[in-house]
Amino acid sequence: MAEEKKGKGEKDEKKHEKHAKGEGPIVPKQEGEKKPKKGGKEKKAPATIQAAQGKAKAKGDHPARLAAAYKANVIPQLMKDFGYKNPMQVPKIEKIVVNMGLGEAISNNKLVEQAQEQMMAISGQKPVITKARKSIANFKLREGQSIGAMVTLRKDRMYEFFDRLVSVALPRVRDFKGVSSKSFDGKGNYTLGIREQIIFPEINYDKIEKIKGMNITIVTTAKNDEEGRALLRHMGMPFRTA
Repeated sequence: MAEEKKGKGEKDEKKHEKHAKGEGPIVPKQEGEKKPKKGGKEKKAPATIQAAQGKAKAKGDHPARLAAAYKANVIPQLMKDFGYKNPMQVPKIEKIVVNMGLGEAISNNKLVEQAQEQMMAISGQKPVITKARKSIANFKLREGQSIGAMVTLRKDRMYEFFDRLVSVALPRVRDFKGVSSKSFDGKGNYTLGIREQIIFPEINYDKIEKIKGMNITIVTTAKNDEEGRALLRHMGMPFRTA
């Protein structure tokens, strides 16, 4: 026992000597502490957490402009108009579905790739290629053939797309007088048809081979068309008055 204590005392004296010479501080070793392995890699967070952190960092602290306007202005106005007692009763936009049908893609496969690139530029999200469910001989259509592109937008991307649609794209339509207020499905969902994709400023007109249209469906949580129409009107949708 005396020899062990003597050995420990010599080690402590050596540590004090090193500290006095400026070679390093005295750090008492805690029980259960493990030394890091040489050449070992630091532990990283799971890939899903890293992706979420990177997305939050890229997104920033500022939400979409229309999302902030909905909370600040639209909710109080709809509560006043319809007599809602709870803000959770107020209808909201749940998602926006953009669909582009490509009937001519049967003979020209390049149209599908071009449509995918254009919809990605418009929506900021990679679209899904839609395929034929069954074969139709009269249209020379085979089952599983690519005939369109579709993208579903939610949350901030949905609000940003809707903001650009009503503020920039629709006013660029030739002789624009507003959109129809009757294109509801009875449950508060609204569908809008666009004949030319070039109304969006993200599309480069010089690189387009063919003008194509698209359908935009705005899905809301409204219970009827009246609530859905009021929601979209307060959000900025330019309905025709006459």
